[in-house]
Amino acid sequence: MGEFIETWHEAAITTLGLFWTAFWAFALGYLISSAIQVFVTRQRMREQMGEAGARSVGLATLFGFISSSCSFAALATTRALFAKGAGLVPSLAFLLASTNLVIELGIVIAIFLGWQFVVGEYLGGLVLILLMWLLVRVTRPKALVKKARERARAAEDQTDDAEIPDWRELIRSAEGWRQVAERFVMEWKMVWKDVTIGFTVAGIIAAFVPSRFFQALFVGSGESEPAFWQILLQCLVGPVAAFFTFIGSMGNIPLAAVLFDSGVAFAGIMAFIFSDLVVLPVLRIQAQYYGWKMALYILFVFLCILVATALLLHYGFMALDLLPQSGSGKGISEREFFKFDYTLLLNAVFLAISAFFFTWRIRCKGLPSLSTDKLSDKILLALALLALAWLMIGALLPT
Repeated sequence: MGEFIETWHEAAITTLGLFWTAFWAFALGYLISSAIQVFVTRQRMREQMGEAGARSVGLATLFGFISSSCSFAALATTRALFAKGAGLVPSLAFLLASTNLVIELGIVIAIFLGWQFVVGEYLGGLVLILLMWLLVRVTRPKALVKKARERARAAEDQTDDAEIPDWRELIRSAEGWRQVAERFVMEWKMVWKDVTIGFTVAGIIAAFVPSRFFQALFVGSGESEPAFWQILLQCLVGPVAAFFTFIGSMGNIPLAAVLFDSGVAFAGIMAFIFSDLVVLPVLRIQAQYYGWKMALYILFVFLCILVATALLLHYGFMALDLLPQSGSGKGISEREFFKFDYTLLLNAVFLAISAFFFTWRIRCKGLPSLSTDKLSDKILLALALLALAWLMIGALLPT
């Protein structure tokens, strides 16, 4: 019993340390994302996106890059773009870019995994989009796209057709920055449950689960030179493991760091990170938006391209002798998180900014609602609250 309590405390402290390490990156990313979403409106983006073509796909990728990294927010925006006339390829390019090419995700990956994974994330995001474009052109799902667009249009509201505000005037006004504060709070509202669960799971796994479990799950992990079939299996296990989780892209990164410390290969880690759009909640939302046939088609496309991209990145980095050595660093639970360094200073700055924005939002509109109308939201909220209780008790346990 004493050993369990000690490990529980270690897991809780690890989770809190992981979040402490990444907080400023979250806040910085959401500040940038919120400002861009206010000053570069969805309607302005939509007017630039048409059918599949180099310009449309390039613009969709750019708009995704400067948009939110929350998978669920990106899904809603993608539906709006698709319903208003954007082609399937530009719409999916926006979705892939908005969850793989965003600034805050790169910062968090750099903190937990290193520069090779940052390069892999951004380069891989572009490869994902190119492979998606190719696969959609080869399969040509014209009848499926037509039915999906009709369904998306029926579900899309028409409230965003107002005149587009002048961003130059908006950026100089208090109202513009009030909207940024509102968006900043909403970004946190959308991700706090995923982040809480994801970081808690990462801490639990780091403290309780031995490395040999991952070596059995991800065949070939821990080996210095795994065979191709082992790398391929790891690329397939990554999305399967992610499919049944509720954890979004930002919550997955500390868990990916745990997997990497346990010896999982670069390809397996990248496949796991890329899998935020093939998880069960995303599939269910896609089915609500477009119908099950289109949702399963998109799932098929994303699974194919993420496995191919992870393999291309792995062997491309190997050819350039840039592969990071998995399992070579200090374990996650053994790191010293709380100390006087740049993290402390940056967290202090962004805690102040976050407190100011939250106070401003509450004074204008009150506390944001928990939005638990859907069963999945209720389950996610319950799990997040359970995770918070686990952390509070575990952190206070005597060691």
